[in-house]
Amino acid sequence: MDKFMNSPWFLRLTALFLAIILFFTVQAEEKKGSKAVGDARDIIQDFPVQVFYDNENLVVTGVPETVNMTIEGPANIVQTTKLLKDFTLRVDLSSLPMGKHTVEIQSENVSEKLKVIFDPATIEVVIEEKITQTFRVDPELNERLLAEEFNVVKIDVDPSTIEVTGAKSVIESISFVKASITGDKEINKSFEQQARVRVLDKDLTKLNVTIVPEQVTVKVEISEYSKEVPIVLKSRGVPVTGVTVDALSTQDKTISLFGPRKVLDQIKEFSVDVDVSEVKGQGTMAIDLKKPKGVTKMSLDKVKVKIDATVIDSDLEVINPEPPVEDVKVVTKEFKDIPVTVKGLDESFTSSFQKPAAGLVVLTVTAEQDVIDTLEKSDFTVYIDASETTDEGEQNFSVLVEGPLDVKWILSDKEVTMHIELA
Repeated sequence: MDKFMNSPWFLRLTALFLAIILFFTVQAEEKKGSKAVGDARDIIQDFPVQVFYDNENLVVTGVPETVNMTIEGPANIVQTTKLLKDFTLRVDLSSLPMGKHTVEIQSENVSEKLKVIFDPATIEVVIEEKITQTFRVDPELNERLLAEEFNVVKIDVDPSTIEVTGAKSVIESISFVKASITGDKEINKSFEQQARVRVLDKDLTKLNVTIVPEQVTVKVEISEYSKEVPIVLKSRGVPVTGVTVDALSTQDKTISLFGPRKVLDQIKEFSVDVDVSEVKGQGTMAIDLKKPKGVTKMSLDKVKVKIDATVIDSDLEVINPEPPVEDVKVVTKEFKDIPVTVKGLDESFTSSFQKPAAGLVVLTVTAEQDVIDTLEKSDFTVYIDASETTDEGEQNFSVLVEGPLDVKWILSDKEVTMHIELA
């Protein structure tokens, strides 16, 4: 036995056995924990990232404002680094060309004894050309804020255009530039307010761009809702013996009614009852008008009705019916070369007049002498509504006129022919 234990092979086998035991013991200790004694690990959340690039001519997207940063190393250094945060995280894009790039975040002034891991580890950035473009501002008002019997007459925006600066691809995706008007419900008078401008794409997603100015002044003109309807004369009663009423007529062909929309939408015409039971011959009479139920006011409170009658019995005198109305002198006046204004045409189109030439018409107005004497061209707005235009080519539009209520007019051209094309 002693001879075996003293042999070289015994010593070699014993050394090999001890080496194997020592190897597996060390491996087991490493599996229990790879950290050295005194090491620590911590996370610094939402630390800001600085970006370096040519911000005068380029726009960068994709760089997060903050990242999470994991640090690992000696406990005292980890604790000091997290407490002081006297380091910098940066992304340097100054040497990269325009396009898409995958880049890493760099740290400065972090101890070399610390292991640093970023979340995310890499970021996808896009470098684009910066451009500036001018856009028209479209005001936006929810009409449900208006009182029931009121509507919007006109909205003016000052300035009417703004400048938008951003990445070329973002600027090209702009579909809407809106100035939203806010206010309390039951609005019943004109007002002015500052409105913030929003730049949106076709999906109404707000775009990350620079807007100058960011706010505009919006002036909203509110008036009571109105509707113009034709006046219809209706004969009531039976004329006296020997008199036949041939026709009833009035110079007032239409009347404007004011009131709630749901009331006015039900009114298609304004009926005026003419009592012919006391008509004894030709003449005129003034008839007081009664407001329909729900109507708040009317443009006329009375109309003058001309009665054409035939007297069959020669013993009857041909006199005016009661109450008599003094004849009023009615005259006409002609305004030449009034331009037709194009309203509502989308800015993506341009228009030119085919007929009449240069878009000029003649407006002949009729009214009482004292009214005619005060009229000027500026009292009338002659225009077409092109807001429904969506196609190019030649198109016909009805000519509309806005003017004083106590004046009648005739246009030399009731329609115009326009050539529409993309701008």
